[in-house]
Amino acid sequence: MEAQSLEARMYLVVQGQLDMEGALTARDRVGIQDFVLLDETTETAFLSNLKKRFSEDLIYTYIGTLLVSVNPYKELDIYNKKQMDLYMGVNFFELPPHIYALADNAYHTMLTEFNNHFILISGESGAGKTEASKKILQYYAVSCPSTTLLDTVRDKMLMSNPVLEAFGNAKTLKNDNSSRFGKYMDIQFDSQGDAVGGHILNYLLEKSRVVHQNHGERNFHIFYQLVQGGEEDLLHQLGLERDCQHYNYLTQGECAIVSSINDKNDWKTVKNALNVINIDETDINHLFEIIASVLHLGNFHFESNSKGQAILNSNAELRWFSSLLGVNAETLRKGLTFRWIEVKKDEVLSPFTTDHAIYARDALAKAVYGRTFTWLVNKINESMENTNSTRKTVIGLLDIYGFEVFNLNSFEQFCINYCNEKLQQLFIQLTLKSEQEEYEAENIEWEPVQFFNNKIICDLVEERHRGIISILDEECLRPGDATDLTFLERLEEKMGSHPHFVTHRLADKMTRKTLERGDFRLLHYAGEVTYCVVGFLDKNNDLLYRNIKDLMRQSKNAIVRECFSSMDPDSRRRPETVATQFKSSLLKLTEILMAKEAWYVRCLKSNESKQPGKFDEALIRHQVKYLGLMEHLRVRRAGFAYRRRYDVFLQRYKPLCPATWPHWRGEPADGVEVLVQHLGYLPHEYKMGRTKIFIRHARTLFATEDAFERCKHELATRLQAKYKGYKAKGEFKKQKEAATKIETCWRGVQARKEREKRAWAVKVIKKFIKGYMTRGEAKSTDNSEYLAFVRQSYLNRLKDKLPKTVLDKTTWLTPPAVMTETSELLRKIHSRLLVRRYVRGITPQKKAQLQLKVITSNIFKGKKDSYPQSIAQPFEKTRISDQDINVKVLQMIRNEQIKYSVPVIKYDRNGFKPRPRQLILTQTAAYVVEEAKIKQRVLYTSLKGISVSNLSDGIIVFHITCEDPKQKGDLVMQCDHLFEFLTKLSAIANKQNAIKVVQGSIKIEIQAGKESAVDFTTGQEPMVYKGKNGHLMVVATRARAR
Repeated sequence: MEAQSLEARMYLVVQGQLDMEGALTARDRVGIQDFVLLDETTETAFLSNLKKRFSEDLIYTYIGTLLVSVNPYKELDIYNKKQMDLYMGVNFFELPPHIYALADNAYHTMLTEFNNHFILISGESGAGKTEASKKILQYYAVSCPSTTLLDTVRDKMLMSNPVLEAFGNAKTLKNDNSSRFGKYMDIQFDSQGDAVGGHILNYLLEKSRVVHQNHGERNFHIFYQLVQGGEEDLLHQLGLERDCQHYNYLTQGECAIVSSINDKNDWKTVKNALNVINIDETDINHLFEIIASVLHLGNFHFESNSKGQAILNSNAELRWFSSLLGVNAETLRKGLTFRWIEVKKDEVLSPFTTDHAIYARDALAKAVYGRTFTWLVNKINESMENTNSTRKTVIGLLDIYGFEVFNLNSFEQFCINYCNEKLQQLFIQLTLKSEQEEYEAENIEWEPVQFFNNKIICDLVEERHRGIISILDEECLRPGDATDLTFLERLEEKMGSHPHFVTHRLADKMTRKTLERGDFRLLHYAGEVTYCVVGFLDKNNDLLYRNIKDLMRQSKNAIVRECFSSMDPDSRRRPETVATQFKSSLLKLTEILMAKEAWYVRCLKSNESKQPGKFDEALIRHQVKYLGLMEHLRVRRAGFAYRRRYDVFLQRYKPLCPATWPHWRGEPADGVEVLVQHLGYLPHEYKMGRTKIFIRHARTLFATEDAFERCKHELATRLQAKYKGYKAKGEFKKQKEAATKIETCWRGVQARKEREKRAWAVKVIKKFIKGYMTRGEAKSTDNSEYLAFVRQSYLNRLKDKLPKTVLDKTTWLTPPAVMTETSELLRKIHSRLLVRRYVRGITPQKKAQLQLKVITSNIFKGKKDSYPQSIAQPFEKTRISDQDINVKVLQMIRNEQIKYSVPVIKYDRNGFKPRPRQLILTQTAAYVVEEAKIKQRVLYTSLKGISVSNLSDGIIVFHITCEDPKQKGDLVMQCDHLFEFLTKLSAIANKQNAIKVVQGSIKIEIQAGKESAVDFTTGQEPMVYKGKNGHLMVVATRARAR
């Protein structure tokens, strides 16, 4: 009801219907970016929010200032230079959660407050701790000021990573690049924020991995990198072969080759990194000799003689080892097969059994590798050391192993989980301390927080004289036959009633079924872990016999000699056990961390199979539990979920109150009081501190944020409107002023142009008038332009009115006097052009027509009245088709090619009776045909002439040579196609000159010696008849003049 009423009150404050997510969550597509703001602080709500964000590749979430990171097992584009720039100098909660935000705020808080900080990165193997550490280092390398000196320091810090990973990381069942040591790195900054140096502390290197690996695991990376990536010459010098299967220390896990690891490329990176961190060539060679010597040492093979004494048979491997480390081979042989016992002042050699010899061999391998690793860390520290004595602040990076629970948990897991217990204790103490200090500083009543205090477990492990470590040390030092089982018995005696400790003997019946006789179980804050005591004493002792130590001090390998010479050879004091050393280191680390401000990164594995996008809820729930995330959330949520400085709170939410918007003139605290009263906060929902406001419930903040979101958009709309109006008004004024200036300039330009135009026009008109007046005179300066104008004007007019045909003689424009000669030339040129165009456009058929028309013109032009009307009529190829000529006729003249046929009316010689006939012209003769009969054949050779009248009639007279009285005389015909027929005949028979146009009468010879005539007259109607005088009378109409 409170939340609903508050939301209602907020809605009344800011009217609006915008359906929008609150700004605190609007930056995320799903989920809430700070677990502190969850409505419910249950584990279910926690996991649900984590899953929502993970499904959208949002792998970072806050719990206050603690960063929770879920390994996505895929590359995300959120670590580029652009992202780094985005987070530089930005308020912690201003952008979505990111490891860059945490790194940047730790850095700027350090600069502002000039105090020391540390970032604790924790999580189980494979959760991404090492990668998180790298990202922080890379961010500082990019974001800090840059000089040549500083770049060198940063390069050394960055390049220390691949070196330490090569020598301290290995493939495990859970992680292909698991850190097998704890690392704390201090990055030193000067007062300007420049990274000027660094220092590394290492904790509990898993030396047992050098001599033994579980199935599916590998030794440290450097061994494989040397064998797989080392140059041939180097391998030859070290006595190695390019095959991991040849070396006992590399084959126990049966996975020397891993697809996700490129040992050859990593070898190149490591060699380059060793140069960057200033390790000289001699030391690098000595370092590789040590790595190779460990591989040779692992191949030492022992056998038992008849007395059960160990005998070393691997002479070749012994020679290589002694050669590489520069030690005496025989002395080494004795050291690995005999124990030197001092009896008073004498030394007695006690032979080893095979098991003892193997133990001595492995102890030497672990000692050589472990001390070399420590030497390497010291060398890195020397290269990063800052010699300037001025005060510096530091940011520490603690990348340490997370809580480990395997099927078989041994001494290493015991130490690692003890370390996590201590860090959890520190974590709760620092968190509670910082919360309580903040409440006290703000004068807010502190409300005690219920949480699990794991001090009882830490005491169980580390309490002096009574803790597990003390009992383990006592058992290691106790004379007599101390074993792992006697150690377990001592534990049962000392702490049998402890609620967090149980063994097979102490357990009830149900629990006893889950425990072996050599196991003990501790109830850690993160859950139960069962440890197998086998190997606890040996691993805790980690003894190396004195004679072997003395031999290593005589080594010619400078690194080995330095590592073993640091011990006092004459000291009879037993060295501290591994557990005690580790306990002391943790106490020192705790002191270091307690003196610094804490920042936390909790890394979670999303699944065991390393699949992208897979969220294993059961696995995540387990990690959330043992990382103490719910405890941290409950501490942060105790009392008040949200707190902000007054100025920050007021700056963000002041638009929600008219009294505080747009500016609050008084104290920020007073402004916040006015604001929350206006928003309707109830008294129990908030508290006012000295410098901050504390809000109890997340829903109160969400309601405020939703109201702010709506208000923000309304304000943005108003601001946009005002700004747009202001911009538009300013733009209008600018444009108006510009338009006025442009108009003024334009009018001036136009006026000047008009004046110049008028002056030019006056000058031109004067010149034109003068030229007109003198146009008839010879060309001079006065009339030259006028005459040019006249010419141009005439040519322009002529261009638009040129004749379109050759026969058009009237269109040509009359030229002015000055253009007469030019006009005539142009007319002739144009006429020729038209003729050329016409000729080029004539087809062969039309050309033949024109040629015939020319013949017709030569014969009849100006002689026969009907000729003009015939010009436009085209000539046909023939007037009678072959289909219309009788077949018999065609058979009779088949040897002659028909050239032309035309229907005619033939007039008889006696009586001039008209008869329709067909006239056929062949190559040699003209045939007069009546249906199927050839009535007359006129050879062209016998045709002495052809006569026609000058009138418009169609009468044609063939004058035929008559030598025989019986021969037929002249042939009189009437043809409608006279001009066509006679033109064709003249062309075929070449009778052009034989055609005569006669006026009046045409004499005809009916037969030899007998003559008549054809008389021609004009009349209204055309007629042909026989006259009284016996002549053929032809009346033609008058031709109309064209």
